[in-house]
Amino acid sequence: MVGPGTLLFRLYFRGGNHPTTWNTFRAYGPTGARFDHHTYPRRVQERRTSYAALSLRTCIAEVFQQTGVIDMTTNEPAVAGFHTAAAPQLLDLSGHWPTAAGASMAINTGAHARARAWSRTLHAAYPTAQGLWYCSSMDANAACLALYERAEAALPPTPAAHFVLGDPRLRAPLIRYATVLNYRLALQRSSFS
Repeated sequence: MVGPGTLLFRLYFRGGNHPTTWNTFRAYGPTGARFDHHTYPRRVQERRTSYAALSLRTCIAEVFQQTGVIDMTTNEPAVAGFHTAAAPQLLDLSGHWPTAAGASMAINTGAHARARAWSRTLHAAYPTAQGLWYCSSMDANAACLALYERAEAALPPTPAAHFVLGDPRLRAPLIRYATVLNYRLALQRSSFS
């Protein structure tokens, strides 16, 4: 699945109520994200999560799925590409394992609240698991990762590439992604971060 040196992408927000950095694992939760393994009530906690994908298009599809608008300014979105420093130990939700575990492939596409409950259970039942490998429900089953705090050592000290989402160098791929996904692209000028 993901070996040392695998190129991953992460789209994150540098602003807003819970700003992060490219390598920050979000401690506040659970949010509405599919595989947050945080417990209720919502708060900052020891459990932390970070989402990544094998392609930037998948990040775009997942992050902007609620509105269908690729918003390059609100909450200061940025993207990082990085090569894994180590191979994270991931539970594979893309094959038969969910069925064998008593779930189904709907864990990748169904209600987020149910997937979060599964994630909490998996986090407790598999103490060496560092996250989940799952299928994007928004980008044709493309590979996604929900990384637990246990995977922090798999991230390198610096990213291979790091841009604000509105960087002009990302304009052409963002236009292609918007076309493929039927999302609207809110064009804004920005600079390299």
